[in-house]
Amino acid sequence: MIENAKLVLRLYAQPGAAMNAILDQGSLLFASLAVLVISLLLPFGVSFYTPLLILAVFYVPGVLLLSQLLGGLGGELGTVFRRDYAPLLTCTAMAWTAANLPLWLALRVAPVALFLPIAAVAYAYLLFLMFFAVRTVFGVGNGVSIAVVCLSWVPLLAAFFLWGPLRFIFGWIASPFFLFFAYYYLGGEIGNLGAGLRSRQNFYRTLQAAAVNPHDAGAQYQLGLIYQQRRELTKAGDRFRTAIAIDPTETGAHFQLGHIAREQGRLPEALQHFQTVLDQDPSFQHSEILRELGALYITARQFNDAWNELAVYVERRPYDSEGLFYAGQALEGSGKIAEAREMYARAVEAVRTAPRYRQSTVAKWSRLSQKQLRRLG
Repeated sequence: MIENAKLVLRLYAQPGAAMNAILDQGSLLFASLAVLVISLLLPFGVSFYTPLLILAVFYVPGVLLLSQLLGGLGGELGTVFRRDYAPLLTCTAMAWTAANLPLWLALRVAPVALFLPIAAVAYAYLLFLMFFAVRTVFGVGNGVSIAVVCLSWVPLLAAFFLWGPLRFIFGWIASPFFLFFAYYYLGGEIGNLGAGLRSRQNFYRTLQAAAVNPHDAGAQYQLGLIYQQRRELTKAGDRFRTAIAIDPTETGAHFQLGHIAREQGRLPEALQHFQTVLDQDPSFQHSEILRELGALYITARQFNDAWNELAVYVERRPYDSEGLFYAGQALEGSGKIAEAREMYARAVEAVRTAPRYRQSTVAKWSRLSQKQLRRLG
């Protein structure tokens, strides 16, 4: 209980780090009770359980759906829902508590007439915290996180229009007899909603325990992947470097360090790590090292060098839309416009014919390729 309360307070000083800690240590039960307690204290003029109900039934599923549509989370929506609903609800409830706790404190000393302006500031802060929640839970970039948060009013609008009929339904559902039979027959399904959070936390604790072993490079690498997925790149880099210090042949750690360095513009460091990967395993991750090298050379505007790597890659993996897009950029930079158009068109077709469960993940490369095709005429 005390540790979870500390996580709420940490949201004020370190929102990004706090969201990561909530995923690793947070309690959905504590987060839900905190929302109920704050709701009791605030003069909302509605039942104390209404805010939690809106968060759980409308807001969190809506944010999850928006993240799936805009972020390309991969997998069917049902799979994503089972995996991410409880983690997102926990982070959202903690964020709601952190945003409304100062509101309650302010209203104890401020006039009631200031309730609306103070509430506006509190809910703007909630949206700020939700940016970190979306980025942490789903591992999407800043742009997607901002877009999801900006559109998160849509599920609230649905709640506004549906609240009348739903209040009538919830009145029947609140019957003790209904609750008893619902728990008897659906208790397992309800319990499964929290499985996503429990599995994440159990996996993280297992890796932390394994990482105590000073000779386990694999555990350090896996922890690095977790931090990388949550966009905590500094911590991820530290774990990857630790893995390499334990075992210099941990090829995956070199690959990820090169990827992070390339994204951050540290090209000489990225090239050094990629060269190590090539020396250790030229076909690492189905030759993706060639794609990364090609992207690096494009950033450095060495288009001929980029094409030398990407030509081999697209021959080996002719339906990888990301590789085809980079190949198009390399050819365009080399002045081979017709060949570049062909590569961009192949990237668009690769996305169109990709398996349905992967289309949202790779849709970005189709959009970028179409943009380049329009620009080239």
